[in-house]
Formats: sequence, C-alpha cells, structure tokens
Amino acid sequence: MLQLKTLLKEKEAEHYWELLRVLVARNLKVRYRGSLLGVYWSLLNPLLMTGVYTAIFGTAFASYYGNSILNYVLAVFTGLVVINFFSASTTQALWSVVNNGALLNKICLPVNIFPVSMVTANIFQFSIGVFPLLAIMTLVNSRSLVNVIALVLPLIGLILVCTGISLLVSALFVFFRDLPYFYELIVFMLWLSSPIFYPAAIVPASVRSLLILNPLMPVIESIRQISLSGAMPDVSFIGQSLLSGVIFLTLGLTFFRSLQHSFMDLL
Repeated sequence: MLQLKTLLKEKEAEHYWELLRVLVARNLKVRYRGSLLGVYWSLLNPLLMTGVYTAIFGTAFASYYGNSILNYVLAVFTGLVVINFFSASTTQALWSVVNNGALLNKICLPVNIFPVSMVTANIFQFSIGVFPLLAIMTLVNSRSLVNVIALVLPLIGLILVCTGISLLVSALFVFFRDLPYFYELIVFMLWLSSPIFYPAAIVPASVRSLLILNPLMPVIESIRQISLSGAMPDVSFIGQSLLSGVIFLTLGLTFFRSLQHSFMDLL
C-alpha cells in the first residue's frame, strides 16, 4: 500500500512538471511571438532605466557609493532587475487563474499551476537574460566564484516571494475583479520603498524601520552586498532574503488552498 501511494505521488509529480513545462513554453511563445529581441527585452528595460536614473541622480548619489558613478550604475541595475522581475511575474500571475477559467471548467487540472507557470516563465527569461550579466558583474567585482554561486541564494528568496504573492493575488482576483487597479498601486509603493535609484542611507530613521515590511528590501541588499562590495557573502542578508521568501510562500500557498474550493463557482 505504501509503495502504491509513493508510485501515485511520483506519477502526479511527473504529470505536474510536464504540464508546467508545456504551460511555460506556451506563455513564452505567446508573449514574444513576432518579437525581435524576445526574452532579452527583460534585459533591455533595466539597462535603459539605469541610464536614465544615472543621468538624473548619478552625480547626486555617487558619494554614497564610494564616489563612483560606476558603482551607482551597478547598484541601480541590481535594484531594477529585482523590482522588474517581481512586477512582471506577479502581475502576469494575477490574471492566470481567471484567464484559464474556461479550461479549468473542461479539464481537471491543478489550479495553482497557472500562477506558478507565470513565475517560472519569468525565471527562464531572467536566467538567460539578466542572470549572466549579474554573474559577470559579481565575478569582476569580487574575483570569487563563491560570490557568484552565493548570488543564487537571494534570487531563490526573490522567487519564493514572487510565487507566494502570485498565488495570493491570483486567488483574490477570482473574487475581486478590481484587484488589478489596486495592485498597480501596491507595486508602485513597493518600487518607491525599495532603494533602487536612491541609497537606503538617505531614508529618515523614523521611516527606515517601516522598510523591513518590504519583502524586496533584503533581496536587493543581499544581491548588492554579494555583487558590489567585493567582500564575502553576508550570511545575515542571505538569511533574511530566504526567510522572507519562505514566509510569503507559506502565506500565499495557505491562502490559495483555503479559497481554491470556491473558484469553480466564479470562473
């Protein structure tokens, strides 16, 4: 009996991963059909925005980065790739369950696979577009393969945060169809409260304590410490980013499962 249960679980997991692969391939094909740059648009956007922020704020904030414009450029780029990944994956996932309602009414599928597939599609384009540039930047600054490998850890934290929030918002959208407008404001608030184009040091002490509520803060700070400082990876930063990821994934998964039984009545 135990062997049978194990076999069934293995078959179920195999079916889930095969279905996930098909959905990710479909998402990427639809998203970039006819596109010249394809997945590399995810790299072009932060590069262009980095140039804009550097032109406007580079001279003013370079003193916080060792009086180096180059360090400011790299700091802005790392912040932008994090917020862009978060915004793209969670916003696309928000619509995923509702958009596939007709399919879910015809075929019995694991519902959570749709938001997860959106995050996974963004992981794929991140891994072939942005990550190689981050890895090269880290290797040049730190001259250590340990830092390059450690770079993966805060990114895992980012993926966990995005997956948890994707599950949360995709479930909520089934019940509250005005959510996309509200969620745009939330993403904008997260963008402003993340030290992307400004250094965290300029934030007043009275406000800085509130920034710990931002799940992207430890991820950004950890990536910058690993990539730009030239020092060995800071375990506390990495731990905070992973802990944040685990917390949000647990919350999102629990919330999604608690509402999932009511989805079919509204799709």
